[in-house]
Amino acid sequence: MKMDHATIAAGHPMVANAAAEVLKAGGNAFDAAVAAGFAGSVAEPALTSLGGGGFLLARTAGGMETLFDFFVDTPGKDRSDPCPKPHFFPVTVRFPGSDQIFNIGLGSVAVPGTLKGLLHVHRRLGSMPLREILQPAIHLARHGVSLNSHQAYFLDLLRPIMLHSPEGRSIFSPDGRYLCEGDLLKNPDLASFLETLPEHMGREFYEGETARRVALDMDQGRGLITLKDLRDYQVIERNPLEFTYRKNRILTNPAPSSGGSLIALALKILERFPLRGQKWGSPGHLLLMTEVMQAVDRERKSGFSNLEHLDPDVPGAIASGIRRGFFRGTTHMSIADTFGNVASMTNSNGEGSGYFAPSTGIMLNNMMGEDDLHPQGFHCSPPGIRVSSMMSPTIVMRKDDVKLVLGSGGSKRIRTAITQVIVNCLDFEMDLEAAVNSPRIHWDGESLQVEDGYPEKSTAQVGESFRVNIWPGIDVYFGGVHAVEPGGSGVGDPRRGGCGIIQKA
Repeated sequence: MKMDHATIAAGHPMVANAAAEVLKAGGNAFDAAVAAGFAGSVAEPALTSLGGGGFLLARTAGGMETLFDFFVDTPGKDRSDPCPKPHFFPVTVRFPGSDQIFNIGLGSVAVPGTLKGLLHVHRRLGSMPLREILQPAIHLARHGVSLNSHQAYFLDLLRPIMLHSPEGRSIFSPDGRYLCEGDLLKNPDLASFLETLPEHMGREFYEGETARRVALDMDQGRGLITLKDLRDYQVIERNPLEFTYRKNRILTNPAPSSGGSLIALALKILERFPLRGQKWGSPGHLLLMTEVMQAVDRERKSGFSNLEHLDPDVPGAIASGIRRGFFRGTTHMSIADTFGNVASMTNSNGEGSGYFAPSTGIMLNNMMGEDDLHPQGFHCSPPGIRVSSMMSPTIVMRKDDVKLVLGSGGSKRIRTAITQVIVNCLDFEMDLEAAVNSPRIHWDGESLQVEDGYPEKSTAQVGESFRVNIWPGIDVYFGGVHAVEPGGSGVGDPRRGGCGIIQKA
């Protein structure tokens, strides 16, 4: 169904503007998503990179629904020493209300997929020349982007990672002073790489001299990626995971990633409780959401990761056990064009490994060092396995109409952030801006982390049953849900400096 305007929501104004430029030039939602993906690698360097991984959930105007999986693979194919002691060490990221430990170094790098994924989506669904789509990102990388408060905050959190290598120091501390808000961030090596990309279409990065130099650095520095890993990497097209919630059809990320299935399980449990007509933020609402988060967390720790393998009686059994009466660096972009196409794309570089592919300006990921992605332990899986992810680009439909396109960054908080926004829209009937901006909660395994803004009576009552930690305001810790309503509004999450744009046809 054609719309009179396009809608865009992304994690940075310059990323949203890159998508808008492409739409204005006649491109479709998938051209715009690819342009935004490249621009994000410049403007959001603490959250995404062409050396990371991601997913794009597409629904075309003709009704084709595809999940493009370009997340990372486990490395180590054809290694002479299959069990090296990898270069791998911890760093602590200190959020205002909670610390989280990540691991970086050459041994933390998984086989990257974002570059090949963006090129694959463009080839399959794009309509504009790649050279035109790349122009916004090239301009930003060459001439610089002024660091806003959110990006400066993210970079400050990840300072030890960004300054780990000479390449990182040349980008983020060019004059011996670490960049801060208002400073101009430039990445000339990335600009040069993008300028040549239409000529080699990624072959240089995955098969050519850059790939050989990465493999040599890994071999000499106790990393795990080999030349065969890079040459063999493939984007996978999957059927989206599909389920219903209160008569709405929901599409999200399927197995082997677990985020979509965990969101589905949470909503299937919540479906057993009548939320419509209840008051948002009431003690019953807060207690119910807490117990559902705990239940889903228990199921995940017991091995659940695929909705298709779930006994249909399980959500009801979990719901019956809930007291009656209780009511990772990652970024996302959602785009709906005027033709009826929608794209929901989530990209991540983890926190970054600190290692840059030589002469490209591209920091590679640290996905082998994220404990949430490796619940059985680090470096346990054989080479060539697609790593499971919490990233969950999502589309909500009512009959044949797309009602909502959304997704989130936020490591372990992705699934709870998306679930809460869906519940806010469908159960509490909030408009999209209120649904995204409302305070959130997250069960971290020990405590209920609570953004400020809930009624004191509600948090006090929850505190009688669970340990509660109330934050001083909204925070990046609780994710970044960027969402659009086709033909309606686009909302970027203020927690991550998000931006929504409405563009008339």
